[in-house]
Parts: sequence; structure tokens; C-alpha cells
Amino acid sequence: MVSYKELGLVNSRELFKKAITGKYAIPAFNFNNMEQMQAIVQACVEENSPVILQVSSGARKYANQTILRYMAQGAVEYAKELGRNIPIVLHLDHGDTFELCKSCIEFGFSSVMIDGSHHSYNENIELTAKVVEYAHKYDVTVEGELGVLAGIEDDVKAEHHTYTQPEEVEDFVKKTGVDSLAISIGTSHGANKFKPEQCTRNADGILVPPPLRFDILKEVEKRISGFPIVLHGSSSVPQDLVKIINVNGGKLKDAIGIPEEQLREAAKSAVCKINIDSDGRLAMTAAIRETFNLHPEWFDPRQYLGPAREGLKTLYRHKLVNVLGSAGKA
Repeated sequence: MVSYKELGLVNSRELFKKAITGKYAIPAFNFNNMEQMQAIVQACVEENSPVILQVSSGARKYANQTILRYMAQGAVEYAKELGRNIPIVLHLDHGDTFELCKSCIEFGFSSVMIDGSHHSYNENIELTAKVVEYAHKYDVTVEGELGVLAGIEDDVKAEHHTYTQPEEVEDFVKKTGVDSLAISIGTSHGANKFKPEQCTRNADGILVPPPLRFDILKEVEKRISGFPIVLHGSSSVPQDLVKIINVNGGKLKDAIGIPEEQLREAAKSAVCKINIDSDGRLAMTAAIRETFNLHPEWFDPRQYLGPAREGLKTLYRHKLVNVLGSAGKA
């Protein structure tokens, strides 16, 4: 077993306390490879932001659990090399079994999510409490979930939203002992979060999705005052990136995300962790497709992954400053 502390990582407990007080959210960016990790660290160092490096079950299979451990350790050392010892969390995103969470803890993760939201309420409590009991032995923080987000992200798939029921949160938190709670208030996984018929057009002709259910968020806050809340599925799907992808041979249809101003509003509440994955995928893909189109003669991966890394860093710096409010908070 490897302790995350040996790798220079931190858990999320103190970061969330500071975020709630400071009215900002910690970025939770997913990564699978070196370029993504480099872009995340570069952006967060340049903007002096704490960060949660997220790994899904699919990413863990793709990159290999041992390699990911050393990449996380490398991220810590890389940040120092760039000039800032920013707080870095290594977090399992959407763990679905006790065994997966246990394995991640043993491989150096400092935080895990156990997503029992597809089980019955009581089964969710039982599974989450089991993970919490094990994780807390090693000072690893645990995120639970109440409610279901629609959409597709790796192995996580759901046809419809199930909004979080505020009357359940106090009981769930008390019985499980979780350190943070992911809730469902209208965000959604993937790049195609909403169908066009669910949206309205603004004055510029841009499709705008239904607003987030801030009423649910406020009621949850009342019931578990000061408790860390998490939003999943919070990519905004920038239309300029969608356009670049499609102009350069892509076929992204009806890609609609969460308006950034709504996420900024959420970050001023007890929402202290906001997950962003699809936007990063779009930024990398846009840069790669554009590079291939401009330079069909190039074949060295560094020639197209370099611009992809730069595009991703630009996107993340924007998120830190203008959406999450975490810039300058490391």
C-alpha cells in the first residue's frame, strides 16, 4: 500500500473549508494522459489555484493504475518546478464498488467518490458508509452522491435526471459520514447535455438550456449548512470549440452545455467542487483537428499534441479565473 502523503498529495477536507468561506469552487479536472496532466498543472500554477486531478474508472483502465500514481506524484513535483507548491488532490471519479475505491486508496489516491446513486436509498447508504469507514482509516476523503445525472461519461450512463431530494440529504450525510456530497440540480454528463427542444434561443440565436435548480441547492444548503457540495457534469461546451471541430471534419451534433454564469453563481454557494471533463476533451480535439487540417504532412505526435496541450491550458485558465473563482487561492 502507498499513502498519498508519500506522493506529496493532499485530501480535500481543508480545501473545501476554504472554498466555502471564500465563495469559490475547487476545479476537478479529469485526465488520462501526460499532456492533460501537464496542461492542468501549468494552468493551476500560472493562476495559483488548488486542483483536484480526477481519474474515472475508464481512465484508470486506459492509463494503468501504477502509471497514474506516478503521474500524480509527477504533477506535484512539476508544479514545484514551475514555481508553486499548489495543493493537489488525486480523486477517483464515479467509483461504483467498494473494491474499486479500496484499490484506489491502496494505490495512493487521496480522495475517492463512491457513486451508489443507482442503488436504492438504503443500499446507497450502506455502500457509502462502508467506503467511508475504510477510507477514513487512511485519512482519505470520500464523496457520495444523491440523485442521478442524465448523460454519458465513460461507464456512467443515465437516460433521465433524478433530482436530489433535499429532505434526504441530512439523513444521508449523518448515516454515511461522507466528507462531501454530489447533488443533481440539472447538470448533465457529456457534450450533448440537452436536446435542442429542451432549450430556448437567446437574442444572439444561441440555444440556452433550462436553468439549474438553484431552489434545490438552497434547500440542501439549509439542511446541511456549511457542508461541501459537488456538481458533476459541469462542462459548458464552448460553441467556438464545437465550430472548430466541425469545420475541420468533426460531426458534433446538438452539443449543448451549462452556461458559465450559472456555474459561477453556484461556486459562490456551498458548491466547492465543480467537475469539468467534456470541455477539456473538446479543447484538445479542436486543436488536434485544426492542426491536422493545417498541416496534413505532420506525423510527429508532438506536433499536434503540443497545440492540444496549449489549447487545454488556455481553457482551464479561463475556468479558474472566470468560472470557478479559484485563481489566487492556492
